Amino acid sequence: MSISAATLKKEVRSVLKQQGYQVKRNGLFCLTNNEREAWRKAHEIAKAERLSEKEDFLRSNIKLIQPHLIDGTKLDIQKIDPVLIEVKPESKEEQFFRWWNIVWWSLPYERAYGRQMRFIVWDKYHDAPIGLIGLQSPILNWGPRDKYLGINPDERDYWVNQSLSAQRLGALPPYNDILGGKLVALLMTSDVVRKKFRKKYSDQKTILEDRILPPNLLFITTTGAYGKSSVYNRLKFNDETVAKFIGYTQGNGTFHIPNALYEDLIRYLRQRGCNVARGFGSGPSRKIRLIDLALEKLGYANGISHGIKRALYLFPLASNLEEVIKEGKRPKWSQREVSEMTGFWKERWATRRVENDKSYLEFDSSGFIKQTLADIEKYKELLS
Repeated sequence: MSISAATLKKEVRSVLKQQGYQVKRNGLFCLTNNEREAWRKAHEIAKAERLSEKEDFLRSNIKLIQPHLIDGTKLDIQKIDPVLIEVKPESKEEQFFRWWNIVWWSLPYERAYGRQMRFIVWDKYHDAPIGLIGLQSPILNWGPRDKYLGINPDERDYWVNQSLSAQRLGALPPYNDILGGKLVALLMTSDVVRKKFRKKYSDQKTILEDRILPPNLLFITTTGAYGKSSVYNRLKFNDETVAKFIGYTQGNGTFHIPNALYEDLIRYLRQRGCNVARGFGSGPSRKIRLIDLALEKLGYANGISHGIKRALYLFPLASNLEEVIKEGKRPKWSQREVSEMTGFWKERWATRRVENDKSYLEFDSSGFIKQTLADIEKYKELLS
């Protein structure tokens, strides 16, 4: 079934307007409000799609989630005892990860590409998940990162493949209310993660250059969803800075183009004889290029520019990272044990937070499940 340019252009305008964008006569579109709440609202349709697509999965796995969801009144701060559980395919932990990945974050998840490592930070004492760490292959060409580290273009593949990007990083309720996000971010840089990376990717070849690289996890990058993050700012372990702010993204991406609209754009391009081949190895950059091409043909000047610039953070795992990259020196690994980092977090952040803020006590696990089910219905209405 064919689709006309006029019909599709009208559909694009309607979707953008629903997300809070104003479309100007010259084909440019921009958010009418640049406050954080407006940014969250702009992501609602994308999140609604993810929840609606996985509704059966979410409902059927509540019985798995609920026994390990604790009330705030049952949370003993000093007894929190985290362990990093690596998520394996088709495991119970994968079900946990998927459920929370879809439900909890306002920023909708995207499919992971390339190398991938996922962890649940699990509280052994309370038998509950503290947070999630979702790592994947980073963007190959990323200006702020490459400039900060002094990575030359001809060596980019070599160094970037010794890093990962945190697509998901944060604490779950009720741990989020006691600054659990800082604990999760700290533990992402622990020796556990670095050593598991070495074990998993020893002797593996890169896709682009077909070569074996040192199985070193030198650094991890992530972004603050809505500008600078209070979780990563001033994040230290003892006297060592753990997260470094290194700039902002350009505000490009595809979340503002829902999946249904994306398929219509592909159909439109196919009608015009464009190559729209997708599949294994194409990755997120292919989707970006196709959306940009389609919107350009429809008269939109900034098709992939959603306008939300995310703060970019770098987590070095070697104390001499810049010397490793610029001078070829051997990495001096930051020694970070889970137990030591947990003790530091309790003393530096968690204990002070619960002394001054008792809001975590208000978290009700049953109420959260009821609200989640209500949100599923709400998002279904948003798409109708």
